[in-house]
Parts: sequence; C-alpha cells; structure tokens
Amino acid sequence: MWGGRFSRGPAAIMEEINASIDVDRRLWREDIEGSKAHAAMLAAAGVIGAEDARAIHDGLETIAGEIERGAFTFSKTLEDIHMNIEARLKTLIGEPAGRLHTARSRNDQVATDFRLWARRACDDIEAALRDLMTALAEKALAHAGDVMPGFTHLQTAQPITFGHHLMAYVEMFARDAGRIADARARMNECPLGAAALAGTSFPIDREMTAAALGFDRPCANSLDAVSARDFALELLAAASIAATHLSRLAEEIVLWTSPHFGFVKLSDAFSTGSSIMPQKRNPDAAELVRAKTGRITASLNNLLVVMKGLPLAYSKDMQEDKAATFEGVDALALAIAAMAGMARDLTPQPDAMAEAAGRGFSTATDIADWLVRVLNTPFRDAHHVTGAIVALADRKGVTLDALSLEEMRTVEPRLTEDIFTVLSPAASAASRTSHGGAAPDNVRAQATRWLDALTQQP
Repeated sequence: MWGGRFSRGPAAIMEEINASIDVDRRLWREDIEGSKAHAAMLAAAGVIGAEDARAIHDGLETIAGEIERGAFTFSKTLEDIHMNIEARLKTLIGEPAGRLHTARSRNDQVATDFRLWARRACDDIEAALRDLMTALAEKALAHAGDVMPGFTHLQTAQPITFGHHLMAYVEMFARDAGRIADARARMNECPLGAAALAGTSFPIDREMTAAALGFDRPCANSLDAVSARDFALELLAAASIAATHLSRLAEEIVLWTSPHFGFVKLSDAFSTGSSIMPQKRNPDAAELVRAKTGRITASLNNLLVVMKGLPLAYSKDMQEDKAATFEGVDALALAIAAMAGMARDLTPQPDAMAEAAGRGFSTATDIADWLVRVLNTPFRDAHHVTGAIVALADRKGVTLDALSLEEMRTVEPRLTEDIFTVLSPAASAASRTSHGGAAPDNVRAQATRWLDALTQQP
C-alpha cells in the first residue's frame, strides 16, 4: 500500500501496533455494503465504467460468501478490514479492483462502516430492551396485587405491590430505548465521499450513496464526517445508563433471592451452586449483569479519553474507537438478554413478601393520612401523632394493626374503629390510586398499556 513512498516495510512491532484487523474484521459486512454503494455511485457518475462496477460488485459478493463460510484468510500484514477486502478483490477481478478506491479514503470508509455497524447495534439493543420490558410487564400484570414492602434507604417504607415495583423498571428501560433511538437518529448521516478530510474533486453523488446505505443525508462537513466519533460516544453513554438500570435490578434480585428476603426464587437455569457448600443456590446471572456495568461504563470512559485531545481531522488514535465500542455493546446485549431470561424465570413468593410488608410499621403513613382525611388534622400534627403510635407499638413489640383501639386512643382519643381499615398492607397499597400509584388496578392498567404498545412496535 505504501510502495510509492516507502522503500521498505514496517518493523515487526510497528506492524503489531498498527494492525487492527483482529478488531475491525467484524465490520466486513458494512465494508462490503459501503463499497458496493460507492462503486455503483462512481459508475452512475461516469467516474468508472459500468463493466468495472459490475466486476467490483460481483467480486465483493464472492468475498462476502467466503467470509460467511469461514473460507477467507485475514492478514495482519494488510492492517485492516478495508485492505484485506481490497487485496482479495484484486486477486479475484484484477485491475478493476484498483478503481474502487477512487474518490474515497480509508478515513471516510471506516467512518461509514462504523456508523452502519453502530446503527444496527442500536436496532438490536432497542429490540432487546423491548423484549425485556415485555417480560417485566407480563410478570407485573400477573402479580399486580401481590403486596410487598417498598423501601427507602433500604428500610421498610410503605406497602406496594410486586407488579408496581417491576413496572418502575419498565419505565426506566423505556427511557433507555428512547435514548438509543435518539442516538440512532443523530448518527444517521453518511460520511462516504468526505474522502481523507477535504472531500474530492471527482463529480460524486453523495446523496446517492447516502440513500443507498439507508442514511437520512450525507454529513454536511467533510472534516466532521471523518473525525467525529460522538455517535459512538452517545451510544456508549446510553448503554451505560441502561447498564446502570440493569445493575440496580440485578442487585434487587440478589437481595430478593437471599433467605433473608425470600421474595423470589430463580430456577436451576439461572442459578449456580457451590463447590464446597451443597446447600447454596447463587444468583450468579444477576451478579454478572451487575458486574457488566463496569465494563460498559469503562468502554465509555475509554473512548472519551481517546477522543478528548485529538485535533481535526483523523488521527490513528481513533483506531482504538471500535474495540471500546464493540466491547461495551456486546456486554450490554448479553446483560439485557440475561435479565430478560431472569425476569421470565423468577417465581415470586407472595407469602414472604406480604409478611415482610407488615413489618417495620409500613402503614404508619396511612394513619397520618387517615387523621388528615377523617379528623381534619394538619398533616404535621398527624405525623407527630402517628410517630407516637408507632413508638407505642415498638415498645410493645407488635405491629400497628395488633394494637387495640383503646391503646391507640391513649395517643389520640378521637380515633375510631375505622382506623383499622387502613392498617393492613393490602389496604394501604390498594388505597394508592393516584396517577402512577401502587394500587393493583393502576398496575394492571399500566402493564396492559405497555404490553399493547410493545406488541404494536416493529
């Protein structure tokens, strides 16, 4: 490739650090797709002959078949996927192969390949997130009325339902899917034709190649086209936020499956054992999802650091962009799939959740609300009265609904038997009928709405 300017080949260590084929070989589909579009455009513009364009197209088809069959030999000496394919094309069709690189550079070529790959990655991640949301919404619908404790500071707060808890994650993952969709929309501009950095003097049709490759438009500035990697950064940023949500749910599954909680069970399909303790059932899938977040966030940090000090336009540093992006996206895809599997696999334990919901004076706020609603007590006063009732129950070592009316009246004489209608966790959860609240009917409506929406999406 460098024969006209260089008189000898690179040192062995230079070849080792310079080659990227072990990483970018996975761009072969995108590289062939982009080259087909470029050759067709060159022929349409009269830059190369139609016969040469047909030979290039057919040769690229042959190469695609070889790679799919595992019959293609990748060479580190040829550095990257672009030169590996071009060299094989020359072997197959001879001189016409040399015309393919007219009016383009590896700079716009790799930028195009990478955007095509990232765009497909966005589509795959969106589909995976929708599948996870479906799994969670189905489970939520089935367990909309199963009462469990809601927590703040990991301390018992107020009764909710298991379905309500799961629907919170449906909302989170929906926003993650939205961020991925936004990233896809912004990256959908075509760098091809920007050449090395300044465009080309050939009469190319960038609108044609952009349309052929499914882009909305060509990139407007040739410098930006070859040097921008914010599309990969944005993808990794969205992936990192999604991974954080996955990690939070994974952490809860780890807690819920422990005997101290006992809220859910995972089958053998998503559990492992211990080499020394025969009784163990470890939620390793959840733990590994939790750990993948570190890899995904590290990939974002990796690429941010690579890009932070680069002047325009292309620098060889940018060869490191793909390894970070590939690793981050691969880790996210695996984590989403594992979480969807666990969501479908886990079996809630309603009795354990209900028993826990009754501990920790979880219906205390319901007493305060009753005082406000029925006795017209100012909330701050009601809060104080309720705190005194809780303290009384705590001294006696009983739950709130185990106190007698006479005992509670020693704190607030105006209490009536009606107070007992709000003291059970189930009644507390059922009363939360405000928009977005934990009432089972709310949960069923939200789960049904999401399942209908997810079914209608492509």
